[in-house]
Order: sequence, then C-alpha cells, then structure tokens
Amino acid sequence: MTFIEVAGNVATGAYVVAALLFILSLAGLSRHETSRRGVSFGIVGMVIALAATVLLTLAGAWGQPHAALGLILLVVAVAVGGAIGLWRARVVEMTGMPELIALLHSFVGLAAVLVGWNGALHDDGLTGALRDIHHAEVFIGVFIGAVTFTGSIVAFLKLSGRVASKPLMLPGKNALNLGALVVFVALTVWYVITPALWLLIVVTVIALLLGLHLVASIGGGDMPVVISMLNSYSGWAAAAAGFLLNNDLLIVTGALVGSSGAYLSYIMCKAMNRSFISVIAGGFGIAAPSSSEEEQGEYHETDAAAVAELLRSASSVIITPGFGMATAQAQHPVADLTAKLRERGVEVRFGIHPVAGRLPGHMNVLLAEAKVPYDIVLELDEINDDFPSTDVVLVIGANDTVNPAAAEEPGSPIAGMPVLHVWEAENVIVFKRSMASGYAGVANPLFWRDNTRMLFGDAKERVEDILKAL
Repeated sequence: MTFIEVAGNVATGAYVVAALLFILSLAGLSRHETSRRGVSFGIVGMVIALAATVLLTLAGAWGQPHAALGLILLVVAVAVGGAIGLWRARVVEMTGMPELIALLHSFVGLAAVLVGWNGALHDDGLTGALRDIHHAEVFIGVFIGAVTFTGSIVAFLKLSGRVASKPLMLPGKNALNLGALVVFVALTVWYVITPALWLLIVVTVIALLLGLHLVASIGGGDMPVVISMLNSYSGWAAAAAGFLLNNDLLIVTGALVGSSGAYLSYIMCKAMNRSFISVIAGGFGIAAPSSSEEEQGEYHETDAAAVAELLRSASSVIITPGFGMATAQAQHPVADLTAKLRERGVEVRFGIHPVAGRLPGHMNVLLAEAKVPYDIVLELDEINDDFPSTDVVLVIGANDTVNPAAAEEPGSPIAGMPVLHVWEAENVIVFKRSMASGYAGVANPLFWRDNTRMLFGDAKERVEDILKAL
C-alpha cells in the first residue's frame, strides 16, 4: 500500500473514533455530574480529528511540492486559531460567554459559505445525477452558512450591548422571511439545472439579509432561544460543508450539533411558551410597552442587616439567580451564604429558570463553579410548587424570569411564559442596582408587592454585607 492509502485508512479510523467521542461528549454534558468528563471526551475527539486531517494533508503533499502549500496553510491556521481560542478562553468573563458563543457560530457560517463557493468555483468534472447533487449541496450550504453568519453577528451585537435589544419590526416581516425562502427554493432548482455564477451571488446576498432580519426581529428577552437556534444552524452549516468536502466526520459532527441545537431550541421554546415554528421564522419578539414606577405604586426598600435577621429566623430559603448575579460575579459569596445558612439548619435551595441569564445553563455553570451542591440546584418544574411554603426568597439579579405579569397579565409581551412564582413566598428580597426593567424591557410588578423588599446595590457587595451581619 502507498503512503496515501495508508494515511487514508488511518484517517478514516480516526474519524470514526472522533465521532464516537463527540457522541460521548454530548451524553456527558447532559448531566452535571458527568459534564467534566463530557468536555474531556470532546477535547480528545477534536485533537484526534485535527491530527487525522493533518495526516491526510501531509499525504496529499507527499512527493508533490506544489501541494505542500496546503499543509503549510493548515498548520498556520491551526496555530493562529488555537492561540486566539486559548487567549479568548482565558480572558472571557462568564457574563461575556453568550456573545462569544454567538461570535463563534458566525465563524462556522462563514466557513460554510467559503467552502460552498470553493466547491462552485472548482468543479470536479462530475456528470449526470452526481453533478446535480453537487450543485444542490453548494447552493444549500452557502444559504445555510450565510444565514448563520449574519444572524450570529446580529446576536453578538445584541448580547454585547452594541445594538439595542428591542426587536426590529419591519412592515410585513413574516412575508419577507417567507418570500426569501420561496425565492431560495426556486433559485436552487434553477441553479441545479443551469449552474450560473450570478445565481450563487444572488442567493448569498439573500441569505445574508435573511439572517440579519431573522435575528434582528427577535427581542432581547428571547435571546437565549436565539443562541440555541444559531447553534443548530451552525451544525447544519458544518454538515453541508462536510458533504462538499466529502468528510464523514464533519457530516456526523454537524448533524450532532444541528439536531441537539434544534432539540435545545424546542426545550427553550416550551420554557418560554413560544412556538418552535415562530422561532425558526424569526419574528416572535415584540416590542414591550413602556411602563413607569408611578403606574405601579411604591416599592419598599430594605438593608443587609434586616435581610440577615430575616434569614436568621427562616427555616426554608430559595435563591433564584439571574444575569445580574453573573454581572456582579456574586456566585462565590452566594455559595458562602448558602453554606452558612445550611450550617444553621436552614433548608436552602436554588430555583433555576431554563432561560435564566442569556445562555442556556448559564446559572448552572456559575453555581457549579462556586461549588454549590448539585442536589440543591433545581429546575423550574421541580421547585415552583414549593414557593407558598417558603419563608424567604432571594431574587439575585433575576427579573423577567420572576415576573408575575407573565402569569397575571394577558396583554403583557411575556404573557404565558412559565416563570418562577417567587411572589407566593412569605417574604421576597430582590437584589437590584435600580428599578429598571429587565433585558426584555418589560416592567416587573413584583417590585411593588407588599411582601417584596428591594435591596439596592451591587449583588456581590450586598451578599457579603449579609454574611457579615450573620
């Protein structure tokens, strides 16, 4: 056997092993207790995949000096990309993780567009049905990749606060989205029959604009769903690139990411009482009506000493964290407060909304980082019925996920969204910097309830003050 044949067989086996490791990685990430192992499987699988790709490129360049440029470019790309990735991983804060993931999704989309264009410009001389399939792969891959690219860029800009989080409400926006899809299908058929380059240019522009409009039409409060949706899009874009490159591992990996992202989007939609189809259509976000304090009533303020006294006499406490806890980096003092209360015999649990923060699982990761026991971190469905029998609820940085308007005001933009029923507890302490509304821009009547007390200031500092008072 020649070196090229041996390298091909080794790479095929390596890709199978890497694919199995990626599947094990997803399985491990489904539970807190096995998540570290799942990450390790993913890392090892990616190392094997990269090594196999380098081997294939080396075999292709063996004895062919003109092909050696490809190996050099691959090594440089891996080195540069790895260095940037390590740097970003070291400096990014947990609060910046959502926009970083959105930005990474955009790279996957852009790569799919470039691979598609490369496939169109370098025809392999295919004929008959294989030629038609290739053209369809190119067109669909470019479309999915371009939608993912611009959609992810808009998500990054919204999540990082560079553009307003409110939805873009163009006249006939649903007709625009549907029209773009109809045009795409028609152009795909046309391109398969007559593969003219101008058709690929047109579909690229349409897809770029569609991706921009899809995500721009979604309001800030629904961005966690957008992240999982874009995750799915990036997977399908990778799978499309895998077909064009004839790379089985890329196809398998893309399908894993695409299907798991789609299922996660479905779970998030159920958690927010949204239609999965409307998410894909990119227009379920609506502008929140303006509201003011005067319309709601007067709020009641408290201080750390009073909260400490309340906790000292409590027998059951539930903590509901949100993005504000991540912003203040308050997870470690919160973990210390939890340990202190449990030492005193107080039952302490955490209520986690599926879309708390701006990333699925955001709060779970923060609490795990602070060494909060997994068994006291409960999901919405597991803890919602326990609020009426709870002495004190600490709402630390959460807003939209504890808003009673979702359950009590049919006209609210978040009406029907499942929320944590914190207002049913005997006492509610809300940690906030101000009386401002949440990321969705919806006023929260919880702040003016008779059993609610507002504790203003930085969440980390206020929790530390409570610890000192205890």
